[in-house]
Amino acid sequence: MKPRCSKQRNHALTLVEVVLVIFVLFVLAAILSPSNGGAKKKAKKMACTSNLKQVGLAEKIWASDHGGKFPFEVVTTNGGTLELNNGRNTWVNFSIMSNELSTPKILFCPADTGRLLPATNFSSGLPGHVSYFIGMQNDSDPQALFSGDDNFEVDGVPVKSGWLELGTNVPISWTMARHEKSGNLLLGDGSVQSTTSHGLRTCWQSTGLATNRLVIP
Repeated sequence: MKPRCSKQRNHALTLVEVVLVIFVLFVLAAILSPSNGGAKKKAKKMACTSNLKQVGLAEKIWASDHGGKFPFEVVTTNGGTLELNNGRNTWVNFSIMSNELSTPKILFCPADTGRLLPATNFSSGLPGHVSYFIGMQNDSDPQALFSGDDNFEVDGVPVKSGWLELGTNVPISWTMARHEKSGNLLLGDGSVQSTTSHGLRTCWQSTGLATNRLVIP
């Protein structure tokens, strides 16, 4: 019996087809990768928002037990931090509220790659582990800058640890270091606002204060 030969031919992929397949795979990878990265960034920002809401609640509870005053308004002999706020010890304002905060992990933004990992205790473990500034004004104004991400820059220069006293017309903005030119602010009414740099300047001007006094950790 003669072997049967099929008339169908098997074609190998040409070089052009191989290149086309590789190109399509590359495009798909480029499309999918940013979406995953974007989801992670969004999750970190949401976690940061949750942290600040808990900070605001803790400060409210602490103040309600101290005549409506916050740690930086109460002398140390009465359990506050008034004499300690020299621009280098921001963390003590959080440490004094350890009972209200319950865990130091709240003080660390998961998108903050410029600092150490979350602290494990509220005493000597906090320096270098705090991601949020403290606003040195009472919350009688609902638009007061209570706390928030501390990655500011003024005229393109990142601010350093310590006191930050700025008027409403200062060109302040967010850096790219954390939430990509956006950030979170905890206001006096307990709300957390996610803003762009333009929104940051609007919030800055809405406080009604000639000078906003913050302490950067």
